Amino acid sequence: MTMAATCPEAPLSWRARRGLQACAALLLCWCAPALAHKSSDSFLHLTAHGNVVSAQWDIALRDLDAVLALDANGDGLLSWGEVRQRESELVHYALQRLSLRNAGRPCIPRTGSLLIDSHTDGAYAVLQFDAECGSVINALQVDYRLFADTDAGHRGLLNLTLAGRTYTQVLGPDAPVASFGADDGGAWRQFAGYLRTGIVHIWTGFDHLLFLFSLLLPAVLFRNGRHWEARRGLGAPVGDVVRVVTAFTVAHSLTLALATFGILKVPSRISESAIALSVVAAALNNVWPLVRERRWVVAFCFGLIHGLGFANVLGDLGLPTGALALALVGFNLGVEAGQLAIVAIFLPLSYALRTTLFYRRFVMTAGSMGIALLAALWLTERAFNLQFLPVH
Repeated sequence: MTMAATCPEAPLSWRARRGLQACAALLLCWCAPALAHKSSDSFLHLTAHGNVVSAQWDIALRDLDAVLALDANGDGLLSWGEVRQRESELVHYALQRLSLRNAGRPCIPRTGSLLIDSHTDGAYAVLQFDAECGSVINALQVDYRLFADTDAGHRGLLNLTLAGRTYTQVLGPDAPVASFGADDGGAWRQFAGYLRTGIVHIWTGFDHLLFLFSLLLPAVLFRNGRHWEARRGLGAPVGDVVRVVTAFTVAHSLTLALATFGILKVPSRISESAIALSVVAAALNNVWPLVRERRWVVAFCFGLIHGLGFANVLGDLGLPTGALALALVGFNLGVEAGQLAIVAIFLPLSYALRTTLFYRRFVMTAGSMGIALLAALWLTERAFNLQFLPVH
């Protein structure tokens, strides 16, 4: 068996210090939002028929509570009575931040019913209403401003059926307006919408990110007895990363396809709990390694579970049968593009810092322990429907 040689301890030059600062900033960007809660998403389903748009809008109650203080008694739990008591205010708040226009003319919403539904990450308010557009709809513009003034990370996942076509779009503070028409690109535009949704999901899916991060951390190191040492040369780290990323991609693509087409069905509570468990296991393997040389096997086995989580996102979009194949390909390619962008940033940084104690002890060991602790809290929350982390 060939073992990489140990690199000597490197002095901290100005370039290394800059690298440390960049790495620390990257860690904060990845991990700080995860300490709060899952990325903030809403699901907006629009169907145009004649001169009317029928809408269903699913908005997380935790996000509404953050801005409207729905929890009247402050016990940390939202009851149906507390939500019902503030229904008119809730509906008004939401509709003031969504506007629809047909060929430049505003569509007037008629308030409908308010329900409560469960998603994989908790309870959602479900607002159902119709919007009168005055004439037959052939060019619809959607202006989405929900939580734009309070949460720069919020995204609205739009699913629109117009003139027999289904479109998806990711809307948010950086891209709040989208326009749709009968001659706007058809299938290619749909594909681009699913592609963007996949990129956004992997970049804001902190459990998926931290799992991948845990697998990438040891790529620039090798185990020498009870200690991690720096690899010499770039070939071994690149090969390790390629094997890990490829195994993860193949595995989650397989279960994503099976779940999307209804062949494999696993309750979301089980799949989301298993995803959190995979993060715990991958992170702890960096501290007390049971799997050292073939971590791609770990990536493959747990990647099968993460594919079920990706499928939950497509399921929440409520895709029609005819759009499943297009959604699957576009969304999966988006996930891969977002994943490769993360690897392209992480690998050069980790390689540059691999000889420092900062990387081996703080980033690798302490960072892995922090990831394991956070994922253990996720696991407990998801498995037992508890809430330990603050939601706002």
